[in-house]
Amino acid sequence: MRYLYSAVFYLLLPFILLRMLLRSRHAPAYRLRLAERFGLIPARADLARPAIWVHAVSVGESLAAAPLIEHLLHEYPGHDVVVTTTTPTGSERVRSLFGERVFHVYSPWDMPGAVARFYARVQPGLLVIMETELWPNLLHHARRNNCPVVLANARLSARSARGYGRVAGLTRQMLLQLDLVACQSQTDGERFVALGLPAHALHLTGSIKFDIELGRDLRAEAGALRAALQRTPIILGSSTHPGEDEILLDALLAVRESHPGAMLLLVPRHPERFDSVYNLCNQRGYKAVRRSSGQLPGPDSDVYLGDTMGELRLLSGTASIAVIGGSFIEHGGQNVLEAAAWGVPVVSGPHMFNFSEITALLTAAGGMRQVPDGASLADCLCDLLAAPEALAAMGSAGEAVVAGNRGALGRLIEIVDRKVTDA
Repeated sequence: MRYLYSAVFYLLLPFILLRMLLRSRHAPAYRLRLAERFGLIPARADLARPAIWVHAVSVGESLAAAPLIEHLLHEYPGHDVVVTTTTPTGSERVRSLFGERVFHVYSPWDMPGAVARFYARVQPGLLVIMETELWPNLLHHARRNNCPVVLANARLSARSARGYGRVAGLTRQMLLQLDLVACQSQTDGERFVALGLPAHALHLTGSIKFDIELGRDLRAEAGALRAALQRTPIILGSSTHPGEDEILLDALLAVRESHPGAMLLLVPRHPERFDSVYNLCNQRGYKAVRRSSGQLPGPDSDVYLGDTMGELRLLSGTASIAVIGGSFIEHGGQNVLEAAAWGVPVVSGPHMFNFSEITALLTAAGGMRQVPDGASLADCLCDLLAAPEALAAMGSAGEAVVAGNRGALGRLIEIVDRKVTDA
């Protein structure tokens, strides 16, 4: 089955390259360092040193993995820590967080030759994959090179499980090559086992995304920014996707009927959309100020566009209400916990299947509301803002959920430490 999969991958390669080049029209970084996608990377400086490989697809996974990577750097100075990403934004975040302290390259595309070259040049003794990033050749060559694999902070939605089930033979083969799956929830774990993961390989650790650190410096910076903005309420559009910015701009218009000082803090998910979203605001008659300009919105500004990378956690700390992107389209939602950790009430659309367990916890506690569609968002925001005491209680409930579910990071670190010792 893997041979057929590999043949199809090679056949699709021209289209994959074309897609990368098309994306590079708006995000030039996609056409850079293409050789790394083929496993053509420099070898580690000293292959005699053991290596721990952490793979984090993009920005969210990189941020989630950051405390684990810091732990590895501190506790295992005799090891090289190799960090790979798939996206340029993830690469930028890794370089910003760790600089030259880690060996960072793109993960190879899942072709036998590219993956084999990568393993030959890196020679990892342990691979930690963040969340559910399963690739047949990557896992096959890990087993072939005697490299144990830990799937960390793993989740598997019902929708994803159905997709893996359509290639059941290939999925079972991949799952048998995992040494350990540190899973976010019992439900996720049951789906992995149903698809072929041996029960003894499953460990329930919870989600490390609850282990959000809002340090003193970050709190002070958020407080200063909130005071400097001098606007209330501030509606945060967090990690929006195409089609959702219009929904939020319409909702702002309705909110301003009762709260004329309201401002929309709009943070698109992908940096290649920053310009188009800014243009959309202007076309709709809104005065937008870009954060990258270094200027703060004035009294007549309507939208503050978060067009910088790595600042969502900071910006979340300034919001009155956070509206979660990726949930008004069938994407499955984005991380709700960065807002909830600040005690910011959260509102989402109906499509939160990538965060189903977290959504259930927050809604049951009263820290989050889901609306059935974009047309319902404005009414929901107006209702919440009309009841400030209930809004504050909603924020406190979300903050309590985050605090009550911490600890997954410590459990994951214990698992990884044991694997490093055994390797």
